Amino acid sequence: MSLNETPSANRIHIGFFGKINSGKSSLINAVCGQQLAVVSDVPGTTTDPVTKAMELLPVGPVVLIDTAGIDDTSELGKLRVEKTGRMLERTDMAVLVVDGSREVTEEEKEFIRKFKQRKIPFLVAVNKEDLISPQKKKQWQDCFGADACIFVSAKENMHIEELKVSIGQLCKTNVQERPLVSDLVKKGDTVLLVMPIDASAPKGRLILPQQQVIRELLESGALIMSVQPEQLSQALATCTPGLVITDSQVFGRVSAQVPEDIPLTSFSILFARYKGTLWDAVAGARVLDCIADGDAILIAEGCTHHRQCGDIGRDKLPAWIRKHTGKEPVFHFGSGAEFQEDLTGYRLVVHCGGCVLNEKEMQHRLALAKEQGVPMTNYGIAIAHMNGILERSIEIYES
Repeated sequence: MSLNETPSANRIHIGFFGKINSGKSSLINAVCGQQLAVVSDVPGTTTDPVTKAMELLPVGPVVLIDTAGIDDTSELGKLRVEKTGRMLERTDMAVLVVDGSREVTEEEKEFIRKFKQRKIPFLVAVNKEDLISPQKKKQWQDCFGADACIFVSAKENMHIEELKVSIGQLCKTNVQERPLVSDLVKKGDTVLLVMPIDASAPKGRLILPQQQVIRELLESGALIMSVQPEQLSQALATCTPGLVITDSQVFGRVSAQVPEDIPLTSFSILFARYKGTLWDAVAGARVLDCIADGDAILIAEGCTHHRQCGDIGRDKLPAWIRKHTGKEPVFHFGSGAEFQEDLTGYRLVVHCGGCVLNEKEMQHRLALAKEQGVPMTNYGIAIAHMNGILERSIEIYES
C-alpha cells in the first residue's frame, strides 16, 4: 500500500455477485474502467474472489470485489461458492448482476434474501439491456422492485454511469463514517504517542494503526509528539499533552508515568471504538477474572505477518493472561481472513485491533461470538484490564 492510499479497511467494500456468465466480470470492468476481472465465455472463469482498491466517483475510496458464480457446479464449485458467500461478511454494499434476457433463478432470489438478512444495501444490475423487451423489464422490476433495478449493458457500455451514481447514493445513505480520533482532540492540542520500536516492530515503517492515527491527527490540526517508552518521562517534562495514546504492550508502564488528569488510551482501544466493538470488548475483558485451568482461549489476528520472538499475540498475551489469572488456560491461535466459525469450545476470544479488517467484518466476527455465547475482547482492552487501568483508558469515550 502506498503511503498516500486510503487503507483497505477504511474503504467501502462493494461486492459484485451473480450467476456464471451473467456478465458480472464484464460489468465490474466497465464500472472501474479497467481490466480488473478476466472475461471469458468459458463458464467458471472467475474462481477466487478478486479485489481492487480504487477511487470510484462519486463514492470515493472503495474496494470492488468480483466473486465466483453463485451457481458454480464445477469440481471445485462448492468451495468457490462458499468463498463467494464469505465475501458477504465484508460487503458494505452489494450489486447482484443478472442476465436480463432470461428468467430469474432461485440462486438469485436466495442471494437477495441473504442481502436482506445481513442488512446489506443492494442493487440489481439487470445486464444485457440491449436484448431486453419492455415486457421483460417489467418482469424484473416486479420481481426485485423498480427502485432496486438498474438496467445496463456491459458490452454496449449502456447506463454504466447511472449505475455508479446509484451505487454512490446507496453508499452515502447506508454506510456511516465515524471518526477514529479527531473527535477526541481540538485544533492545537498536543497528543503524545508512545510507540515502542522493538524486535516485533516492522523494519523501516510504522504499523497501520499508528499511520492512521497520525494522519487523522494531522488533519484535525493537533500537534503530535511521538516517543518510545523510555523517552516518555522526558516528553512529559517538556509538555502537558491533551491526550496520550500508547501501544497496548506498554500500557502498564505508560499509565504509571502519565498523571491521572491526562486522558490516556491505546491504539487498540481506538480501533475497537472505530469498528463499533468497544463496549462488547470491555465486557469481554472482565471475563479474564473468571478463567479456570483448561479453559480454551482463542487469540485471533486479522492479518498474517512474520512473527518474531516476543510477538504480542503468540508470546506476550498468553504470558500476561497466565500471570493475571494464576491459571493455565489452553491457547489457540488464528490469523488472516479466515475466522473460525465454530467458537462453542472457547471461554473467550481475544482479537487484535482489526486495523486491516473493515467494520463489517469485525461486526460479523463479534456477532458470531455473541450468537454462540462466547465473550470477545481485544488486545488493548484485555491488557488495560489486566493492568487495572481499563476504567481510566475508556473514560474519554464516556464523556
